[in-house]
This record gives sequence, C-alpha cells and structure tokens, in this order.
Amino acid sequence: MAGVKIGRMVIGGYGTNCYLIYREGSQDVIFVDPADHGDQIYRKMSEKGFRIQAILLTHAHFDHMWGANDLRKLTGAKIYALEEERVLCESAQANVSDMAGRACTIRPNVYVKDGDQLTLADVTFQVIATPGHTAGSCCYYFEEGGFAVCGDTIFLESVGRTDFPTGDSSRLIRSIKEKLFTLPDEVKLYPGHGDSTTVGHEKKYNPFCQ
Repeated sequence: MAGVKIGRMVIGGYGTNCYLIYREGSQDVIFVDPADHGDQIYRKMSEKGFRIQAILLTHAHFDHMWGANDLRKLTGAKIYALEEERVLCESAQANVSDMAGRACTIRPNVYVKDGDQLTLADVTFQVIATPGHTAGSCCYYFEEGGFAVCGDTIFLESVGRTDFPTGDSSRLIRSIKEKLFTLPDEVKLYPGHGDSTTVGHEKKYNPFCQ
C-alpha cells in the first residue's frame, strides 16, 4: 500500500499553515485549516490535480477557517470540527473574526469527538481533543504517516496563546502532556504556524511544558 504524505501551504497575512494529506499516488486529499480565500486554495489544488474530499478544522479561529465556507461550496467536501468548538464556529465574536475586520461563522457538517477514528480519502486518522488554545481545539493523528497536525496547540518550543474566548492555559499544558506527549517521540508535529517539530524534541526543549 502506498504511504501517507503531507504537504503544506502557508496562506494569509497571519502565516497560517494549511496542510493537505493524501495517499501517495492518489489525487484525493484531506485539507486541514483553509486559512483564507477558499477560491484560491481550490484553484491551486485543482491546478495540481488534487481533489479535496474533506476539510478538517483544528479549531475555529478566523485565521484557520476564513476560507472554509467557500472551499466547501467549490468542492462539495464536508467540514469536520470537534464538537466542543461549536461556540466558536457559530460566533464571530468568540472566534474573533469580527475583531479582525471580517466577521465569519461556520456550521461544520460533522462534529467529531475525542478518540474518533475516521477514514477519509483512503487515509485513516484519529481525533485527539487538546483543549486549551480554545475549548474545542484538537489534533489529528495520522499514525500510518507518523505525524500529527496540531493547529495552535503546540509550536516549535512554544505553545498557543490562551487569551481569546474559551482559552485556558492550564488546560493547554495538560492537553500537551497528557495527550500529545503520550505519542511516540519520533512522531512529527505540524503546527498551525511556523516550522514542524517532534514529540521528543518538545518533551526536552519546550519551556512551557517542563
């Protein structure tokens, strides 16, 4: 069986990492966190021959989901988010898109739960709830590929901010230690901004998690 691959696009004024996950040799992809301008994402993906089969949100802050509604319209793909993120999805005040000058709400097609295992675009992955950056923040663990997509839960030697609605710093650290740090050390972590890292590296060098 061909391996699971991940690609990255950095989109928008906030330098958001958007990820496409696919099985090598397949044109069907999962797209994670369509940061902005879904029409542009669709055009770029189509030019490369990719077909977006599902849209995953790690959380519902505006810089991670501004492009989701348009991308759904253009592709017919369903949007998935953790059920605890409903408040942010449906409130422009809670997801701070109104403060950013472009109010936006979203209604995911599917709300997932912690521990759910899904297979989309012929790729299987697990939902890991990691509340803290927001109440409904989550990570998606692709065990076969040896990586997790983490949104703003954790960064290279840093962690997500917790001063927006539903943020909680103590919950964030617990989520990292009790959920992400139980994954194998070699698992690569792909964050919502900046460079990738590994579980083992963050255990040793992340100053917020010592």
